[in-house]
Amino acid sequence: QVQLVESGGTLVQPGESLRLSCAASGATVNYYSIAWFRQAPGKEREGVSCISVGDDKTYYADSVKGRFTISRDKEKNLVYLQMNSLKPGDTAVYSCATDPGFDCCSNIACSPIDNWGQGTQVTVSS
Repeated sequence: QVQLVESGGTLVQPGESLRLSCAASGATVNYYSIAWFRQAPGKEREGVSCISVGDDKTYYADSVKGRFTISRDKEKNLVYLQMNSLKPGDTAVYSCATDPGFDCCSNIACSPIDNWGQGTQVTVSS
């Protein structure tokens, strides 16, 4: 079983960049597909991005495509979410998630996910 912990969330101004980290323990992130989700107050949880196990194929929600990049750091056992050109609408709690047998698809999560991190707050405001 892998445990996930997010970090890197903070207050930034519109147009700035921020990198979130998803740290894995108990197993290496290299052996799991990892998805990023976000949830803003009063809104449903949204799948943001996903990176597949094996070939590291990436997927992005339309709302972040071209601005966000997901990647793995295999030496540090981390999955990053690089967020550029941040907008106020990106304000949310960002969580990473995975599950044995889970893999990514165009809708980010193709199967249920039960293993979640605690989340990190990203606030984009001037």
